[in-house]
Amino acid sequence: MESFKLSLLFSLLAFLLLAIVTAGDELGTYVIHVQPQENRPFATIDDLKAWHQSFLPEHGRLLHSYHHVASGFAAQLTRRELKTVSAMPGFVAAVPNVIYHVQTTHTSQFLGLDTTLGVRNLSVGSGEGVIIGVLDTGVFPDHPSFSGFGMMPPPAKWKGRCDFNGSVCNGHKLIGARTFITSGNPSAPGAAPVSPIDGNGHGTHTSSTAAGSAVPGAQVLGQGNGTASGIAPRAHVAMYKVCDASGACAVVDVLAGIDAAVSDGCDVISISLGFPQRPFYNDSVAVGTFAAAEKGIFVSMAAGNAGPRNSTILNEAPWMLTVAASTMDRLIIAKVILGENLSFDGESLYQPDNSVAAPLFYPGANSTPSAQFCGNGSLDGFDVRNKIVLCDSGNVLPVEKGAEVLRAGGAGMILANEFSQGYITSLVAHVLPASRVSYAAGVEIKNYIKSTPNPTANISFRGTVLGTSPAPVITYFSSRGPSVHSPGILKPDITGPGVNVIAAWPFHVGPPSIDLRPTFNILSGTSMSTPHLAGVAALIKSKHPDWSPAAIKSAIMTTADVTDRSGTLILDEQHKTADLFAVGAGHVNQEKAVDPGLVFDAAAEDYIGYLCGMYTNQQVSVIARRAVDCSAVKVIREYQLNYPSISLRFPQTWSPTFVIEVDRTVKNVGEVPATYHHQVDMPADSPVSVGVFPSSLLFTEADQVQKLQIFVWATNSSATAVQGALLWVSEKHTVRIPISVTFAAE
Repeated sequence: MESFKLSLLFSLLAFLLLAIVTAGDELGTYVIHVQPQENRPFATIDDLKAWHQSFLPEHGRLLHSYHHVASGFAAQLTRRELKTVSAMPGFVAAVPNVIYHVQTTHTSQFLGLDTTLGVRNLSVGSGEGVIIGVLDTGVFPDHPSFSGFGMMPPPAKWKGRCDFNGSVCNGHKLIGARTFITSGNPSAPGAAPVSPIDGNGHGTHTSSTAAGSAVPGAQVLGQGNGTASGIAPRAHVAMYKVCDASGACAVVDVLAGIDAAVSDGCDVISISLGFPQRPFYNDSVAVGTFAAAEKGIFVSMAAGNAGPRNSTILNEAPWMLTVAASTMDRLIIAKVILGENLSFDGESLYQPDNSVAAPLFYPGANSTPSAQFCGNGSLDGFDVRNKIVLCDSGNVLPVEKGAEVLRAGGAGMILANEFSQGYITSLVAHVLPASRVSYAAGVEIKNYIKSTPNPTANISFRGTVLGTSPAPVITYFSSRGPSVHSPGILKPDITGPGVNVIAAWPFHVGPPSIDLRPTFNILSGTSMSTPHLAGVAALIKSKHPDWSPAAIKSAIMTTADVTDRSGTLILDEQHKTADLFAVGAGHVNQEKAVDPGLVFDAAAEDYIGYLCGMYTNQQVSVIARRAVDCSAVKVIREYQLNYPSISLRFPQTWSPTFVIEVDRTVKNVGEVPATYHHQVDMPADSPVSVGVFPSSLLFTEADQVQKLQIFVWATNSSATAVQGALLWVSEKHTVRIPISVTFAAE
């Protein structure tokens, strides 16, 4: 027996030793940041790639060699090999690969781009001559949203290519399509090339939202009928496929897509992907987009879908536009009528010809929690035959809830929001007559069931209704600030339409049928709001081709609307006033954005000074793609970056004499002469006061620059946060700068 135990012990030790040894042989994928010696030039891209290859073992495994947006490359390495590489001259840092995911018609009229007759507003333009690069799941090139009819060829600077097997890129609208997905080692013998065709639908939807051509007769299951048009319908589109059919996106591939978009000559990049919160030097996408902004390319990115919790905001860097999501003034109504008195407007994409009336049943009243969510098999044991079943929202997909009700013999379904979802209802092509209602409506329906011996319900389908209020409303899933890694920068920056957005789709939608019309689909997410803002940036770039990305961002933010269609302050999903951490500067107003009057500009050296206030020399060097000595740089605090919003945090202990001075530089891009007077818009009972010097700004020349000082102090810390704005008002323009002040907890 003792010999058996000893043998078992030796076997276990041998196994552990083998595990330790082989652990160093497991392959991992990394972004390797390197910097050449100052006297080592690279004459060609091949020379640079050869230098990158020199860091690797003989057998290679180089995935991407980055040329423009990162000083380094992506490769597969074992831990032992990584240790060897990290000791080589020129090595700076290694960042492990991470897998991210996508964040997933009437819009043009809602944004004021088209008139009610469908004619483009000429003061805004159509994005002529601008190239939008979209990083996503690919594109379906045969969809009419990508027709190049009537468009001019792309600008001469365009250097991209089309990697479809046939000549399906038409050369005018869809001018490029490339793939960067590296599943395993694409350079391995026999590795099949991956087509840029869209196997998911997400990329087709987002790219057509940004710059799709006008397509009359767009609809989804007969709803939302109208002409579908991208925000910048005359802009050119280039697709960079960095995500697979499941919507998974490797960061090494995303960085390669950004690298190619910069090299190809894109003016705007749209990235509807969610990248986890991390320091910028450890965020390969933040590194890549810094280079893009430095090279004059505007970047629009999704705020994320993790709301409504605070500090869930993604894509936090100040050189990118971080876009929240809000609703439009369109509902596809499935009205719920209880008895003879109560009624609620719900929504459903499935709109049968006839209403359904039946007894009303709630399985969650006296049962296990799973039944109230109508999960698979949860209605067994209940008699729901020929009844309308009330189900609570939960982790089960709405379509699956409906399928469970249908399986159990139900006649229809009412799906009630959770509290966190508030009044936001998402459209679904249900498998039976159904209506998605707000949380408040769900509470009233449950009270009706409790108080009525024989409750009944009627679901009446009213179709598409435009001009509904309130709109816009910040949606529950839109991620919130404040920023985790840079709280001195107010995020998100802006909000745009991201709920129930209709755009091009590569697949048939709904039950099998013969329908030769172009296919469209309705999706929700900050994935949808991001290309809206990319399109708006293209409109501004077309009107002002010499403006920097920071100037375009400033124009978008300082002209944003803070009120809805009725003139009320924009609300959140609970129909309470949305704060700056939800709405950012406000809802985009592109007609004003093309003529903002004043802009707050910033260049690469400004961002370097900002980064040096946060990180070490080595960390800043990773982002800047060159050696940076912060002792030789003008270092600034986060809130001193010349940003079109202000975010301040008072310390735990401070005196009434404690004042924070915020410096800004503003450029006149409007008419001359022009005089701007300041207005401070803070809550009436606010403990925070704001002073400005000078009190007015006189501009007598185009592009004239003036400096201003903003002083912020507080009389007490009775509030945890105070939000307001500083306005500069001329005869023609109002330039609004949001201000957020938070107080550190004791």
